[in-house]
Amino acid sequence: MGAGKSTIGRLLAKELRLPFKDSDKEIELRTGTNIPWIFDKEGEAGFRDRETAMIECLCKEDGIVLATGGGAVMRPENRALLYAGGRVVYLHASIEQQVARTSRDRNRPLLRNANPEKILRDLLAIRDPLYREIADVVVETDERPPRMVVLDILERLAQLPPR
Repeated sequence: MGAGKSTIGRLLAKELRLPFKDSDKEIELRTGTNIPWIFDKEGEAGFRDRETAMIECLCKEDGIVLATGGGAVMRPENRALLYAGGRVVYLHASIEQQVARTSRDRNRPLLRNANPEKILRDLLAIRDPLYREIADVVVETDERPPRMVVLDILERLAQLPPR
């Protein structure tokens, strides 16, 4: 959370002249409601089921840049879908940066508690190895302008052998 997936994803898509899709936004568009409402009514498990179905659908599309929600990597089937669907870029941000970027965002159900920094630390401890497991490229986003991050991604993707 707060690594810049949506911002950098949009810029990367523009640079590559590809459509940009955000799995969370696609869920909201197709259900007609927002993610916090889904969490409230269906719980995290219900949301994660919707997320997996959406990732499966989006990974079948050719030529898109896809940003997923931060917890998408928790399910093995999502990791398999993402890896098989194309190149995976893991945008890594420090806890301090994540806290700063998410502090005023009320649209993050997992951070609705008294200690969001602890939640972010706990989530990163679990998720970081999973991101790294499927990532073709790992890019640090702390204190870097989004445009510089995109240029870094493009350069690193260009150096990868075909798979």
